[in-house]
Amino acid sequence: MAKIGIIYGSTMGNTEEAAQEIFNSFGGDAESPISIADVTAEDLAAYDHLILGTSTWGDGELQDDWDNGLTKLEGVDLSGKKVALFGMGDQSGYAYTFVDGIGILAAKVRNQGGEIVGSVDPDGYDFQASTAIEDGVFVGLPLDNDNESSLTSKRISAWVESLKIAMS
Repeated sequence: MAKIGIIYGSTMGNTEEAAQEIFNSFGGDAESPISIADVTAEDLAAYDHLILGTSTWGDGELQDDWDNGLTKLEGVDLSGKKVALFGMGDQSGYAYTFVDGIGILAAKVRNQGGEIVGSVDPDGYDFQASTAIEDGVFVGLPLDNDNESSLTSKRISAWVESLKIAMS
């Protein structure tokens, strides 16, 4: 069985909660979530596949723990690894930078040779622009607990089912 790591950066706790819910939805097929602040490049390299989560701050910036986390990712060859991304954002307050953190992580993962899995159709979201949109889909799972917290569990559950197939 593949070793799947769930790594997140969280300031307010929302991304950490989503990481835990993703872990619970996997039903034991993934490792317990860990903050990017608490792992090394060697830790990241030890996983067969990764699920990376971040929130988006300000005008499209990564969560603070990912400032150093990107450096850790740069130290890892992700060739042959499947990487899924999820992120927290605010469609209303930051409609032009909605979940841009996912887009930033996607670029870094590709630079390191990783294969991104887990795209999500943007239907049902109400935003203006996002760097996380490529070829008409989100490159990861966008979550908006500010405006649509009632949809978070349903979105996570459906996404995890698709990841189980993609990462098997």
